[in-house]
Amino acid sequence: QVHVTESGGGLAQAGDSLRLSCAASERTGSTYTLGWFRQPPGRDREFVAAVNWSGRLTSYGESAKGRFTISRDTANSTVYLQMNNLTPEDTALYYCAAAYGGWSSTSRGYDFDYWGRGTQVTVSS
Repeated sequence: QVHVTESGGGLAQAGDSLRLSCAASERTGSTYTLGWFRQPPGRDREFVAAVNWSGRLTSYGESAKGRFTISRDTANSTVYLQMNNLTPEDTALYYCAAAYGGWSSTSRGYDFDYWGRGTQVTVSS
């Protein structure tokens, strides 16, 4: 089992940058994908980005391509989401999640079993 805790959300203005962090508990030798998801107000949760256990493979949802970067510090069991050029449409509750599934599914946002409570990002125009 993996426990994840998000931090770094807050208020931003359009065009600003924010970096979200997610600290993961980890059993020695565990390998799991870490991902970011978001749920805008009144909408379904959507996949944002994922990084594999080594940090060498990354994937992005359509909304994140070109503006967001996911990275993983394996030594500190932490994953980051660097968000640039924010727009009001990025306003959402951002969740970190972990998955032991294969990269073929987790890279597309599937099979995530362990979720954090989320961190709110609000972007004003």
